[in-house]
Amino acid sequence: MRRIGLISDTHGWLDPRVQEHFSACDEIWHAGDIGPLVAEGLAQWKPLRAVFGNIDDGATRAAFPEHLRFTLEGVRVWITHIAGKPPRYTPEVVRELRSTPTDLFICGHSHICSVQFDPGVNCLYMNPGAAGRHGWHQVRTILRFSLEAGKVKDLEVIELGKRGAL
Repeated sequence: MRRIGLISDTHGWLDPRVQEHFSACDEIWHAGDIGPLVAEGLAQWKPLRAVFGNIDDGATRAAFPEHLRFTLEGVRVWITHIAGKPPRYTPEVVRELRSTPTDLFICGHSHICSVQFDPGVNCLYMNPGAAGRHGWHQVRTILRFSLEAGKVKDLEVIELGKRGAL
């Protein structure tokens, strides 16, 4: 079993409480719009898997891919930043989801926390919302869950507070 902390859209600012919420996690996954220095801080603390987002600079884009695919605990995962949402994915994403089996599809960008099974592409969709202070979201959110024996388990939505508050 692997415990995962999922975060997105930090935009260069990391709430200090993220470390507390992800303390029992084995890995942290970041779904883009990381911003300067956030990735370094997370990677010094826990193993980090991340993709770059549309606001990320050249150094971040050089350090992380646009799309990240891997299998962990029997779960086929795809992380990217901009993808749309069920059932309205971008054309590139929907083609890829239909052609390459994926159990867990993760994206960011919308700043809207959402988790739902999408029967159209037969996978679980997750967007952790936005954990940063910039954007149109009202509440900062992150997700925490487990992967075990090919299944996603113990999903928790964690609210970090209002967008501008600490």
